[in-house]
Amino acid sequence: MLLIFSLLMAGLALAGLVAAVLARRRAGAAEARARAAEGRAASHARCLGLLAEEIQAPGLALLGLAGRIAAPEGRTVDAEARHVLRLADEVKDVLAASAGPRCLAEERVLLAPLLQEVLAGVAAQLGQGRRQWRLAEDFAGLWLLADRRALRGALAQVVARAARLTREGDWIDLRPVVTSESLSIVVEDEGAGLGAEDLASGADSAAERTRGLSFGLAVARSLLEAHGGELRLEAQPGIGARAWLVLPRARLLAG
Repeated sequence: MLLIFSLLMAGLALAGLVAAVLARRRAGAAEARARAAEGRAASHARCLGLLAEEIQAPGLALLGLAGRIAAPEGRTVDAEARHVLRLADEVKDVLAASAGPRCLAEERVLLAPLLQEVLAGVAAQLGQGRRQWRLAEDFAGLWLLADRRALRGALAQVVARAARLTREGDWIDLRPVVTSESLSIVVEDEGAGLGAEDLASGADSAAERTRGLSFGLAVARSLLEAHGGELRLEAQPGIGARAWLVLPRARLLAG
């Protein structure tokens, strides 16, 4: 009887051991599948991000040529260019919504050369389309503690959007606003103002309507939020728009 009991207990122990081994194998296989799925998702996101960049560049170039080339009857080059840019913006916004927390590689960044680099990049993409840029002298000597690549990306999105909301020869101004709590990079244009689709839905007052974020700005917003900042918009149809890229004052360094 004791022998039978011992054999039974040994059998149960062996069955438990086998079950544990099988469970570990299943868990390992599930983890491997999850890692593979994450890798594929990250690869797809990188491809979509590159696609969005590839779409945006010719879209801006086409917008710059809008007044110089003829369009098929019933269509305008300007409208087609803006459609292409909206597609690029939508892809970027989808990626921004699905991205996890951003890790910053912080360094000392001299702001004026970074802004000049952004303006040169957008101007190059516009090709023959010309915008007038005014970069305030107050940016000279301003150093920030920031992720240079991320900050450049946020600025590029906002400046490119200002370029496409304006017309040939319009002015786009960039100026700093420093307070005891923040440093803001203000981008102002004299274009048509944000379209209805850019404004917060359901807003009743003018103040509320300026809080909406348009296509293409979700990426800029997420990059600024990673720095502890925010993106704010103000617009008046027919007059122009103003974007505030706000960063904590603590990121402003001594020169």
